[in-house]
Order: sequence, then structure tokens, then C-alpha cells
Amino acid sequence: MSAKPYPFSAVIYAKDAQCLASFYEDMLSLSRVEEGPGFIFLASEGLELSVVQAPAAIAESIRLTDPPEVREVTPIKLSFQVADIKRTRITVQRLGGGLKEPEATWSWRGALHLDGFDPEGNVFQLRQSEA
Repeated sequence: MSAKPYPFSAVIYAKDAQCLASFYEDMLSLSRVEEGPGFIFLASEGLELSVVQAPAAIAESIRLTDPPEVREVTPIKLSFQVADIKRTRITVQRLGGGLKEPEATWSWRGALHLDGFDPEGNVFQLRQSEA
């Protein structure tokens, strides 16, 4: 497969790479471009997201709960553009993640912003254009 440059690229390490890849694939309408032992490469026109199986020693230390325990103490939060935060909320919840209440939405630089979490408790942010 030839390499294609993407405007934005991110990597997420996961306890369950298949589950987390399915979450982001569905939530962001990404395509599975490549899979191998321990990784799933997802992409759209402007984003590549690699979900990598965490090494066994690290994966064993991650405790998954239902609902997920949100891991907010992290120096990085990924932010994704979506067409409609309200519609995306339904998909996020169906896939085992969540979004903060609609009242927590804020406006900045021409976009609405709302934080959420994936099935493993990783925090992300959704952005929707106000235009």
C-alpha cells in the first residue's frame, strides 16, 4: 500500500483495539484502510487514526467499567469535527461512549464544542461548525 499524507494523524492505544476501532470508525464515518496484528488503521479524507493494541502489561492494568470510568487526567485530548453533535450523540451512546450534557456545549472560534468519552474512558471533543 502506498503512503498517502493526511492533514491530521493520531494514534490511540487500546485495551481492546477492535472495539475501540469500531467506535471511532462508526462515530466519525472512517474507513478501515489496513489491519494487522495489533493495529487497525482508519481514515477519511482529512484524518488518519491508528488504533493500536496496548502491550499486554499495560492492557492488564486498564480496568474497563460500564459506564466507562472517564480518564480526564491526561495531557492530550483529541478533537474531531462532526456535522451535527446532537446526531453524533446517538451514535456515541449506542457504541458505549458518552457526551457531556448539551448544556456543557460552548462556542469558540465559530464552532460548538462538547467533550465526550469513548468505551475505554478516553476523553475526546466534538466540534460542529456554527455556520
